[in-house]
Amino acid sequence: MKHTLACCLLLLVAVSPAIPADEVSVDRTKLIALENAWNLAQLHHDAGAVDQLLPDTFVYTDYDGTVLNKAKFLADVKDPSYRATLITNEDMQVIPYQNAAIVIGGYHTKGTYKGKAFDHHGRFTDMWMYQGGKWQCIATHTNLVSKE
Repeated sequence: MKHTLACCLLLLVAVSPAIPADEVSVDRTKLIALENAWNLAQLHHDAGAVDQLLPDTFVYTDYDGTVLNKAKFLADVKDPSYRATLITNEDMQVIPYQNAAIVIGGYHTKGTYKGKAFDHHGRFTDMWMYQGGKWQCIATHTNLVSKE
């Protein structure tokens, strides 16, 4: 399954036309698809697929104030004690800029972490840049709205 996810993600990234960086327009549909592919990869602990979406300078700020770099975030994706049964986004909006975009929306995650059940609803902000011939998320911030 992980191999299939990675192949689908690579195919999605590879179909981006090679456009000079100063001429890139924001493809809202593609960015939403990348957000959804990211969720699917996290659901299956596929750090290789997530790795394709992030530059080495990636920064993740979690709802509790924890800040992770790319290596720590990918290690978190692989953590077997995190067992999500649901990771979805809703009400996503893409705000375009030249060669960049901000994607905002709501999220719902559900599952167990270290044997304890969780059910979180929150908001996220992802900053995407078109660099190196592909879209990559350079920063993410999440905000917890409710948890059960």
